[in-house]
Amino acid sequence: MFMGEYSHTIDTKGRLIVPSKFRESLGDSFVVTKGLDGCLFVYDMTEWKSFEEKLKELPMSHRDTRKFARFFLAGATQVEVDKQGRILIPNVLREFAGLEKDVVFLGVGSRIEIWSKQAWDGEGNFDDMDDIAERMADLGLSI
Repeated sequence: MFMGEYSHTIDTKGRLIVPSKFRESLGDSFVVTKGLDGCLFVYDMTEWKSFEEKLKELPMSHRDTRKFARFFLAGATQVEVDKQGRILIPNVLREFAGLEKDVVFLGVGSRIEIWSKQAWDGEGNFDDMDDIAERMADLGLSI
């Protein structure tokens, strides 16, 4: 399970150091793809294969299924960690997430999210957590 928040910078070539805590669990190769809310999602290979299998089970006759699959699969790329602990984020993914300099890694359970610092500062406002906690309780998750 991934957890924690780490700040790093991305260089002009699109290279980004992966926090060592995350590298231990991700291994040398993993998948980065477009995520929801304007961030990137990072999956280890086991979790990615599980996600792919779940997609295969969905009926491709449904327009939403096709659109969902395109969103996540077309932008997905397998990355490898170099000797300095960096990965290369393709330009299309950097543009999607607005990654220019300051970047935030978030561990959120089965995946990692990569945010531009500016976007995370706007999205990371948790003033409404009481309301969200009530809705989560309605779904069966209480704290």
